[in-house]
Amino acid sequence: MTEKNIDFGFTQVPESEKVRKVADVFDSVAQRYDLMNDLMSGGLHRLWKRFALSRVGARPGMKVLDIAGGTGDLARSMADSVGPSGQVWLTDINESMLRVGRDRMLDDGLVLPTAVCDAEALPFESGYFDRVTVAFGLRNMTHKEAALAEMGRVLKPGGKLMVLEFSKVNDKLAPAYDWYSFNVLPWLGRQVAKDEDSYRYLAESIRMHPIKRRSNP
Repeated sequence: MTEKNIDFGFTQVPESEKVRKVADVFDSVAQRYDLMNDLMSGGLHRLWKRFALSRVGARPGMKVLDIAGGTGDLARSMADSVGPSGQVWLTDINESMLRVGRDRMLDDGLVLPTAVCDAEALPFESGYFDRVTVAFGLRNMTHKEAALAEMGRVLKPGGKLMVLEFSKVNDKLAPAYDWYSFNVLPWLGRQVAKDEDSYRYLAESIRMHPIKRRSNP
């Protein structure tokens, strides 16, 4: 049986290779990931995440799962919200990213449970979490439907899933946005992170992320 090809940015790769190729990207960018986010967005990513956290509504005593949490900025904020009676798990499929987040929190005296795990096969019991979050990670997952199903499985009845992800910009802004994405971002990647190709992929992955609109019945 011929193996199915799947999107990796603007290119197609065998399905079995996508996880490895995405892992290579984040292994490369982990140490400079937060700095590059600040440079690429002019700090806007922090405002987007703050807004997302306001929609999560984490409260004292809640159990929260942060998927693709990487360097831990969301998990750190939610840990403050749930307090000592709650629990926040920081998880990521990429060990390099997770190690950066864990070590930074440990340096600040914050100890959270962490796990290297695949969002498509979460190692948690069904109905365990009050909240599940994933910020800028869904588009990198190979089987998005399977990952979303797993997120739903581990949520308690009445729980909430928060997905923060890029989408299509206004048509009037598209030419400037494309120029910035495919010229400035790779240049920043080359100058700051010493990796132009990874940031070109990240720009491409935004364009390839599916945008589904609900049709009228």
